[in-house]
Amino acid sequence: MLLVTPWLCGAVLSAAEPATRAVQTTNRYEFHGEHDPDGLGKFYLGREIAQVMGHEAAGWLERSERDQEEHSEQLVDELGLRAGDVVADIGAGTGYYSRRLARKVGPRGKVLAQDIQPEMLELLRSNLSAAGLTNVVPVLGTTTNPRLAAGSVDLALLVDVYHEFDFPYEMMGAICRSLKPGGRVVFVEFRAEDPRVPIKPLHKMSEAQVKKEMAVQPLDWVETKRNLPWQHIIVFRKRP
Repeated sequence: MLLVTPWLCGAVLSAAEPATRAVQTTNRYEFHGEHDPDGLGKFYLGREIAQVMGHEAAGWLERSERDQEEHSEQLVDELGLRAGDVVADIGAGTGYYSRRLARKVGPRGKVLAQDIQPEMLELLRSNLSAAGLTNVVPVLGTTTNPRLAAGSVDLALLVDVYHEFDFPYEMMGAICRSLKPGGRVVFVEFRAEDPRVPIKPLHKMSEAQVKKEMAVQPLDWVETKRNLPWQHIIVFRKRP
């Protein structure tokens, strides 16, 4: 039986609980006084934004059983990367995927390992040094801007991170600006449609919700791959 760290397991709020009150609305976001304890009480297009996994839980990203649970190497193969590509690993954390992406794109390629937590990037640098990889560039972003150069990225990869964006509209707009013409954005999210996936509800996303939120960005849906154990791979391409 596969097990995951307890912070990822949990139940949704009971349907018997009182309806959400004290709703405040901005131009894009709603703030609810009563909400899931794993969320911010901030809602975007009907979805509550999940709390960020802090650097204190970084060990979960490097757990020995991760490849068995998520088929990490298969995921990287599914991206169709080419030697020399520039890949942005958004929410790179400890660099678990950055290292795999770096090997895939080769010495002529580059991985922009972006995160908003300086502590995560320190762990990432240490892991890169130990792996002897030199084609990964750590990038410290903000909650609204990944700080990537415009038109510089072939593919932006977001593994189990989009649902934690404080400002999803603003961040995705900035990520889209960083893409080259025809560049791709790939979301890897735990499947909300499958109750057997042992992840807290707010840390899962449905395909329909991802498509709904990307409909307001200059992106076209390309395909959804469902051949990973727990996650789906949802691919979009930047419009010309």
